[in-house]
Amino acid sequence: MPRRLPEVAVVTGASSGIGAATARTLADEGFAVVLGARRSERLETLASDIVRAGGNATFLATDVTIPGEVTALADLAVATYGRIDVLVANAGVMPLSPLRALRVAEWERMVDVNVKGLLNSIAAVLPQMEAQGGGHIVTLGSVGSHLVAPAAAVYCGTKFAAWAITEGLRQESAGRIRATVISPGAVATELPDGVADPDVAAATRAFYADAIDADAVARAILYAVNQPAEVAVNEIILRPTAQAF
Repeated sequence: MPRRLPEVAVVTGASSGIGAATARTLADEGFAVVLGARRSERLETLASDIVRAGGNATFLATDVTIPGEVTALADLAVATYGRIDVLVANAGVMPLSPLRALRVAEWERMVDVNVKGLLNSIAAVLPQMEAQGGGHIVTLGSVGSHLVAPAAAVYCGTKFAAWAITEGLRQESAGRIRATVISPGAVATELPDGVADPDVAAATRAFYADAIDADAVARAILYAVNQPAEVAVNEIILRPTAQAF
């Protein structure tokens, strides 16, 4: 018998890009979505759009680097809808630069958001999923989870970590909680806007010239979470057709 669609999805980094596209896609498929990001005004607009279209949505301004704020987002989901079926841990940053540039503050920000923020998000929902007997945690990796490029050493390091954390979660939670890492290539989002190094920014813009739409990633996430209970999609790598690496 096919597994029912999960009812409640918490999405971090939901104010734009992949997070916003995923929230819309899941809401269109009948999920109640609980939206978290730092830019509350964008969340309010997105939630209002979803509700006007007949969906269910609520939101809370959330900085994933602050454990208490992510816990509050999970608590909102349970208080509003009674459970958490899916976490899409999407929040991330990508201020690329060569190591020799010594942009240490940018390194720390990537580790704080991409690694610690991911762990904070998992910690916020895991007790509820364990208590209710199941759930699905989707993390956002990158093709950078599998290869390293110049100027991307720290970013790729954080995405290798995201892959490893998700794989560890899968092994530890087998039979109870499903875990999926989505590893995109170039996607049309705000992520490249965080590159401050002028030379790297120019190279990044060129790399993203063939970027695919964020909706493509949202559809991949929907595919993974919409499988029957006995099927676990553990990783999806997707790129623009024109992207060679």
